[in-house]
Amino acid sequence: MAIFKPFNPAQADWRGKSVWVIGASSGIGRATASALHAQGARVTVSARNGAALEAFVQAHPGSHALALDCTDRAAVLAAARALQLEALPDCVLYCAGHYQAMRASAMDVDVDDMLRHLQVNYQGALYLLEALLPALRQRGSGHLAFVSSVAGYRGLPNSLAYGPTKAALTNLAENLYLDLQADGIGVSVINPGFVETPLTAGNTFTMPGLITPAQAAQAILQGWAQGAFEIHFPKRFTWWMKALRAMPNRWYFFLVRKTTQ
Repeated sequence: MAIFKPFNPAQADWRGKSVWVIGASSGIGRATASALHAQGARVTVSARNGAALEAFVQAHPGSHALALDCTDRAAVLAAARALQLEALPDCVLYCAGHYQAMRASAMDVDVDDMLRHLQVNYQGALYLLEALLPALRQRGSGHLAFVSSVAGYRGLPNSLAYGPTKAALTNLAENLYLDLQADGIGVSVINPGFVETPLTAGNTFTMPGLITPAQAAQAILQGWAQGAFEIHFPKRFTWWMKALRAMPNRWYFFLVRKTTQ
């Protein structure tokens, strides 16, 4: 008999399940949508890039494309309404992301771009909740998953704009889990390390533990199958990040400065 129960109901059989992946034009979102389709899920993919979505549909018969700008509140509400005419999703994966390296010390603080990070990485998730949460609570089932990042654990060089939005998204997921468990709604937060995507392609520094989107997708599905709340990968890198998260401030700042300068 297990001492600890899974945080969420295990999701291992995706046959016939309806899944909405937001941010599916490339990277982790596209790879996860593809992996879900391969396991029999009825996948709807959303992103701003309509051509990329249509290419996905052509390669994955039976899937559906729903072009969407997640920073447009009215558009998110309209997309959710259109989706519910077919079926309320069993699982929603919010994978929309924006990343641009930024440091205050480099005198390149771009407030407009910082706000763009906030809109894509966090604000869009709030619009999604507004659009779907009432119906999910009324039904009493479903799963909400948010792709955050280990960059949200603590402050890091080059993460002035990106890290705070991911910290907010992780905190949001924690609050949602506490509030929604009694309503039968599962919540998970996905904290990748470095994944080979268009977002990380511009990084000029060494990315330890770099993995492919397909590897990331398999880690996500494995986490859902285990009923996990936090899904983090690759563990050979993310466990070190977790250790840094627990480190006293004086040690943490010293170590980060020493290893990144």
